[in-house]
Amino acid sequence: MGKTTNRNAIQLAVFIAFGGFLFGYDIGVISGCLIMPNFIRTFGELGADGEYFLSSSRQSIITSLLSAGTFVGAIAQAFTSDRLGRRSSILGWSAIFTIGVVIQTATISSVVQITVGRFIAGLGVGALSAIVPLYNGETAPKGLRGTLLVLYQLQVIVGLFISYVFDLGTHHLSGSASWRIPIGLQLVWGCIMLSGMLFLPESPRHLIASGRRGEAIEVVATLNGISKDDPLVQELVDELQYSITAENEGGKATWAECFSTRNALWKRTINGMMLQFIQQLNGQNFYYYYGDTFFKSAGTNLSPYVIQVILGAVSVIGTIPALYLIEKWGRRRSLLTGAVAEATCALIAALVAHYMLAPAGTPSSELTPRQKQGGDVLITFAVLHVFSFAVFWGPTPWVYLGESFPLRIRAKSIALGSATNWLWNFLLSFFSPRIVHKIGPMILLVFFGVLVFGYFYVFFFIPETKGLSLEEVDELYTAKIVPWKSSTWQPRSRPNGSNEKVDVHLEDGKGDESSSSSSDHSLGRPALRLAPYTPVLSQDSSSLHHYFHALSSILHVDFSLLISHASSILRVASEAVG
Repeated sequence: MGKTTNRNAIQLAVFIAFGGFLFGYDIGVISGCLIMPNFIRTFGELGADGEYFLSSSRQSIITSLLSAGTFVGAIAQAFTSDRLGRRSSILGWSAIFTIGVVIQTATISSVVQITVGRFIAGLGVGALSAIVPLYNGETAPKGLRGTLLVLYQLQVIVGLFISYVFDLGTHHLSGSASWRIPIGLQLVWGCIMLSGMLFLPESPRHLIASGRRGEAIEVVATLNGISKDDPLVQELVDELQYSITAENEGGKATWAECFSTRNALWKRTINGMMLQFIQQLNGQNFYYYYGDTFFKSAGTNLSPYVIQVILGAVSVIGTIPALYLIEKWGRRRSLLTGAVAEATCALIAALVAHYMLAPAGTPSSELTPRQKQGGDVLITFAVLHVFSFAVFWGPTPWVYLGESFPLRIRAKSIALGSATNWLWNFLLSFFSPRIVHKIGPMILLVFFGVLVFGYFYVFFFIPETKGLSLEEVDELYTAKIVPWKSSTWQPRSRPNGSNEKVDVHLEDGKGDESSSSSSDHSLGRPALRLAPYTPVLSQDSSSLHHYFHALSSILHVDFSLLISHASSILRVASEAVG
């Protein structure tokens, strides 16, 4: 048998995660455009004072139509993913996204045209937000699945950050170039996604489910870096064939089956939807919308564009440690820690903003020392809240969504989870301005309450899926293990409940076991290997170090240097705030 490597699977996952970049850039770029003078003149209304303005209702329509499109797209992709395949669906929805961008960029002065364009682009964004975790979850090695799914969230955050940077760089331009350039750049991102997908394979699980065994053999061989004639490939495909055939014995899956009591499917679907609901009501978006008020209350005169770039940079920095913690700590611990950290920040920020912050519009020269101190505290906890979200609640719900469902209903259940995310995104973008107008920063107490609820929901209902294959996740749920004991659970298929740790080397497919085990547990087994053949990934720092070394070589990124720079930036930021 040939030596196997996860390199090809990692490269595939890194590129597919670019769909998250489209998602992040598209939802971020419009926030800066809404306050650009030419955009306001083009799509706004003439006020009684002779100045153009964008009414709150018109702003809501322009921003929320994207979310409406994403909701529809997230549901619609379930039909295309199962019928056309994951790869063809990504191609199709990327094309729809690109068409939406063309419509927006070509707008002369019609509000209807730009909102229609945003709705169409939203269809593509919403579909990709569901297909990317679906595709990555089916092709990623189980020991790295969490890390590779976090890459999706990292790309979302990077897309947001880049959109803020372009808004900052073009807002001073005269004419429509100020907003056409950042919006039109999405054509480049869409073309990158389209062209790249032409060279990537279909999901092997979908190929087998569609009766295309020969193609599945070639994909499995490619993902594991060995010949398709290798006996290991045939053995692996046989195992996938067996499990998928067993799943499909009941005929074609329906939407109602997502809520079936069989194998606790209803529980998994509800968990995926609830995590997306809680994620959207974490409160971090509040700081993006009202950060300029907070910074001005602290006596600074930063523009809204600069504030967005600062918060975007904090999010990027925060997502980097999530790549490590998602496999080191696991899903439950990440969510529980994040709920406590963010709830603390939301509570302090709400009380400080209510009792110490100066009224909106107060000149900096008239701020009292107490009000400036309140602004400083508010900025500190706003940054900590955004950072904590990026580390914990930003990526983890997407990881859980991508690894919790059997192939039979996976596309539909992920569609329901993604649609839940976009539904609440739409509701928040539409109603938050009205709520804030009534109660101001005390809206953070609503988010605090949701985070407290989220802590208890995770503790009592969300099991630990770290280190399990997709088939072993099925076994976890059918075994009816209570979530708070799930982190120590071992599948029956692992001999004697073994949990041997393996020192993993991605490059050559070899592994040195830190305790005695049979040869079936060497890393020579493939990336997609089902239990009992897939080794248990060691969660110690040595093992994860090797994975990060391989990931760094593929991405050409020095993570240690990046984290060092991130620490320096945070230290400088904290000194500036203090």
